[in-house]
Amino acid sequence: MAITDSVIKRLEMWILPRLAQTPVVSIYAETRGWPFVIAWIHRFFGILLVIYVLFHIYTLSFLETPALFDHKMKFFRFFLFVLLEWLLAIPVIFHALNGSRLVLYESFGFRKDGLMIRRLLGISVAYVFFLGLWMLLGNQTVTPLFFWLTVSIIAVIPVYLVTGKIWKTGMPVGWKLQRITGAFLLISIPAHLLFMHLQPSIGHESDVVIQRMQNTFIRFVDMALVVSVLYHGGYGLLAIAKDYLESKPLQTACAAIISLVMTVFAWIGIRLILTV
Repeated sequence: MAITDSVIKRLEMWILPRLAQTPVVSIYAETRGWPFVIAWIHRFFGILLVIYVLFHIYTLSFLETPALFDHKMKFFRFFLFVLLEWLLAIPVIFHALNGSRLVLYESFGFRKDGLMIRRLLGISVAYVFFLGLWMLLGNQTVTPLFFWLTVSIIAVIPVYLVTGKIWKTGMPVGWKLQRITGAFLLISIPAHLLFMHLQPSIGHESDVVIQRMQNTFIRFVDMALVVSVLYHGGYGLLAIAKDYLESKPLQTACAAIISLVMTVFAWIGIRLILTV
């Protein structure tokens, strides 16, 4: 434990001064504090991830024509796109861990912000490094059913804890579901990113992807991922819109657009999972 704390402390000493030198970040860090900066980055990364998820579902829709999917995937094997896939780990793990920090703060009364931010930064760096190493090796193998069964069992733990803590509160049902889906995604999305880079064929060859998706249990997991991530992301966008749009008609219009987009992509995703 002491070794882990020492590593995290060194990462903190390396990361925070560099963040403090960033023009916009430095101003808000001095005037509003690091928790505000972290919250702002959390929202920015959330928007970025919603855009990626929509693009990801669109790309997977080409599985209905396997040859076309394989042709598209060749394009994404260029070094630049592989690099972008690796960099995607930064918003994924940061958003997931900071979301868990917020849940611990608002639902469990854990208010040690300094400690949590240090752990957030340390674990995020470790995850990104580990994923990069995994991608460079690219020769691991694991049974998809075993991997996702293990991940699902682990994901049930935070879902159960969060649901038990917030379900009987007076908060709106939509808010509760946003936190519950966040608890599920905390484990499943970083795991999904790791799984997709176990070996190059897992996410880039239509026959391998289709074979995996045809397993009944994995179909269920994939549907849970699609519904959870689109609901969680859509609710987050609605919250941002309410904070920055003062006009009620604009808020209503924005909510309608977000709901429509998320519903359409949920339909595309679920239809693909059930028919591929």
